[in-house]
Amino acid sequence: MAKNSPSKVRSRKSLKQTLIRLKNKGKKIVFTNGCFDLLHLGHIKLFKKAKTLGDILVIGLNSDSSLKKLKGPLRPLVKEGARAQVLACLEPVDYITIFGEETPEKLIMELKPDVLVKGGDYRLNEIAGRQYVKKVYIFPVIKGYSTTSLIKKIVKVYGNK
Repeated sequence: MAKNSPSKVRSRKSLKQTLIRLKNKGKKIVFTNGCFDLLHLGHIKLFKKAKTLGDILVIGLNSDSSLKKLKGPLRPLVKEGARAQVLACLEPVDYITIFGEETPEKLIMELKPDVLVKGGDYRLNEIAGRQYVKKVYIFPVIKGYSTTSLIKKIVKVYGNK
């Protein structure tokens, strides 16, 4: 598969079938999720670390409607199709699927990954879907890198121009 192949972006049903085949071949599936509205260094480091925890890295991407519910009416800044294609260009990322729920719990239950990775802004008991995986890994937050802080900085610099 080409590194930035559009086939990295899969429907839930297609991805589930692919992951079953891969697990049957002994592959370890790692899952993380998020909005990834403005990609930054924190995201990239999370993906690179997550990939080292298994063989296949799956990203659950919040849909535009679920992102809006989570982050407010001014989001997303980047539409889900474009966000998915940007993620597909990243070397550590094997597959992306878009989900419309506010949490990925149902998606995790369906895909049955082995490992779930989240950023350090979550506590274990707050991580949706943790009960459906063998291991949960919480990646420490990299100070100074968040989409919200980037948006605030952009508004500060360009807001009055």
